[in-house]
Amino acid sequence: MPEPGYLLAAVAVSAAITWGLRALPFALLGPLRRSPLVAHLGAGMPVGVMAVLVAHTLRDVPLAVPPHGLPTALALATTVGLHLWRRDIVLSIVAGTAVHVVLLSAILR
Repeated sequence: MPEPGYLLAAVAVSAAITWGLRALPFALLGPLRRSPLVAHLGAGMPVGVMAVLVAHTLRDVPLAVPPHGLPTALALATTVGLHLWRRDIVLSIVAGTAVHVVLLSAILR
């Protein structure tokens, strides 16, 4: 069993490193807010990230196999339709996921 002093030192070092790593982004936040590059990335990045996520999700969907492409297509249509209609990210993601899970559960029974 390690000595109590050693354990306290290990906890103190871990706490200091954790605190420093969590405080670092806030220290860098001020200069980043004034950066034109960050403003440009903030405008275009969400669409790019969503496109990559959709492509990654759909790449392994067996569209040629009749029942399996349908739940994914309907869930995607639900997500996009709800987002265009309500502009609520949480609602569209939760509803699209629910549609996908329910349809997959019904097909795989």
